[in-house]
Amino acid sequence: MPNTKTSGVHNGGSSDNNDYYVDKKERPTSEVYENKGFEKSEEDINVTTISDGKDTPTKGSNGHLLNSYSGTDETSFVNQNGSNGHHLNSYSGTDETSSDERNGYRAIKNGDIEASKNDAAGKEPYDNLDEPNPNCCIAAIGRAQGTLDAFYKTHGTLIWRVIGAILLLGYAAYFGYAMYHRFGDEGSVRLLAMTGFAVFCVAYSLIKTHLGDHIYNGCIEPVVGFLVKHWKYLKWVGVFLIVGGFTAYIIADIAIKYSTNLISLSGMVVFILLLFIFSHNPARVRWRPVFFGLTLQMVFALLILRTSAGCETFKWLGSRVSEFLAHTDAGSRFVFGDSFEDHRFAFKILPVVIFFSCFISVLYYLGVMQLVIGKVAWVMQATMGTTAAESVNAAGNIFVGMTEAPLLIRPLINDMTKSELHAVMTGGFATIAGSVLASFILFGVPANHLLSASVMAAPAALATSKLFYPETEESKTTATNVQVMEKSDHTNIIEAASSGASSAISLVANIGANLIAFLAMLAFINATLTWFGARVGLEPPNYPALTFQFIMSYLLWPAAFLMGVRWQDCRTVAQLIGVKTFLNEFVAYTDLGVIINNRRALQNYTMIYNETGIEQRSNGDIFLGNTNTTLVGGVIEERSEVISTYALCGFANIGAIGIMLGGLGSMAPNRKGELSKMAVRAMIAGMTANFLTASIAGLLYQGSVSKC
Repeated sequence: MPNTKTSGVHNGGSSDNNDYYVDKKERPTSEVYENKGFEKSEEDINVTTISDGKDTPTKGSNGHLLNSYSGTDETSFVNQNGSNGHHLNSYSGTDETSSDERNGYRAIKNGDIEASKNDAAGKEPYDNLDEPNPNCCIAAIGRAQGTLDAFYKTHGTLIWRVIGAILLLGYAAYFGYAMYHRFGDEGSVRLLAMTGFAVFCVAYSLIKTHLGDHIYNGCIEPVVGFLVKHWKYLKWVGVFLIVGGFTAYIIADIAIKYSTNLISLSGMVVFILLLFIFSHNPARVRWRPVFFGLTLQMVFALLILRTSAGCETFKWLGSRVSEFLAHTDAGSRFVFGDSFEDHRFAFKILPVVIFFSCFISVLYYLGVMQLVIGKVAWVMQATMGTTAAESVNAAGNIFVGMTEAPLLIRPLINDMTKSELHAVMTGGFATIAGSVLASFILFGVPANHLLSASVMAAPAALATSKLFYPETEESKTTATNVQVMEKSDHTNIIEAASSGASSAISLVANIGANLIAFLAMLAFINATLTWFGARVGLEPPNYPALTFQFIMSYLLWPAAFLMGVRWQDCRTVAQLIGVKTFLNEFVAYTDLGVIINNRRALQNYTMIYNETGIEQRSNGDIFLGNTNTTLVGGVIEERSEVISTYALCGFANIGAIGIMLGGLGSMAPNRKGELSKMAVRAMIAGMTANFLTASIAGLLYQGSVSKC
């Protein structure tokens, strides 16, 4: 029998010529394998047989082939494929230190570390597996962590309830003392409103969770069943009550006192008739979306313009939004310096877009946006009878842009009907993104009217879309399809804020680039038209210069008049509409902001100098002699300013068609042909939705005696 020494892990295998023993110093323990992330089965063995000059293949009881390399002064190398598929390498020898190399373990020979096969591939080798046992301190820390972890797993719910109770009691104490210490000012009202809203949300959530099914089965379901059963007759009762109520109000409060406001009502009728006459399929028009879309607009306008509570609420909201956006100046001042307002548009207005985009991204991460959009969509779907996808998109357009809102229903776009796609595009054209709307407030446009115009445009868009392109197919989208809206994929609130700010960079660059290009193009067009006009004597001071705005002031004069604008202001408002339609809304709101500030400057001037020194020029400008100031663009009545604010509140312009097709086309590539055919029609429907909103504002607004 040859002199043989074998090292390895014995699991029951045998050999006639070899005696096996366990060398615990040379072999890693199972705990080490587990700590390194590997699994080691009981059948995995590594046997090293060293014999005098012979290589003896050995096979264990588990059937694995064990290769044995021997030599008197050489290192023995063993390869084994265990049952778990790992490749195990072992080095042993008479005078050498034995170690294992497994997926990057290094071989130790004569005290020197030799590179393993994975080192050459750039992989990080593992440390030597012969790690010392932890000392008593580390072991104690480990036991403490395990105890705490087990305690938290057992009592985690109770712990968080206790923390919540402590925080709730702390806030209750703070709220009570705050109301006692200072009550009656705006800050106390704000704190009271916030607390009341939070209590309502918590109470609603608890009631819905614990009593929702009972309330629905006992109260809501019977009522809904009754309405569905008798809807054929009840709907006409509802229509009669709504129409009769509005008619009585218009006669009593508007027709008798402010008969000129009825021009706006006639404008609503004309706009609806035009959409119906040029409808894609007049015979298939469903009047429910049209009727209830206008009803929602009217109700909202009544709350804002004709009730003190609604007016004050939206004024308060507008002030809070302006106050919130003013914090952008802190970042702008740090980045651009104290003189950042010298370049107002670039360094004061555009940064607002970044800040608001950051805020919206945070709200998406917290789930607030999804909740608000879902509730607004439910209201429109329940009243107007539109599909779930259309309603969600329209609600989303109140807060985000025309290419972001369709992301809420992205999985459904490919299967949408043509009418639904038309409604999606119309909603984008009829509304303005919240981040862009925030910048318009800095132009001097009333924040309360901007907010209400943005909300009112959503149901108006669905109404005009369903009138201009009625549904002729069966929709494949249901409430279940859009029940779970896309959630934020950010890992924490910091990432959400950073991502929102970064995503606004392209929007800011796009706004700046478009303004540079469009204003330059407008200047070129005006210079060219002025040159042609001068050839035939159309030039100041005898005649106004022939410009793009001058042409629009006559082409769109009827639209401005039908919305209720005073005839002396119609040309100015028509110019704004033309600029918005053929250029973009940013340029139009910039001009409107100038006109609004002109009116305020004129009011301040007349308070000091009365009517002296005021000169009205042929081009519409006003010269203030006592201060040597020219009010470029002149002034219009406050009522005309309000109507203009509503009429301009949308993305409906020629340039936006390309943006819309690019955004929706990327989500539904196989529908690009259909989208391109409907794009212009959708833009017209969106623009008409803005005109309807402006007409309702003109009908209810009563100037200096108005509630708002």
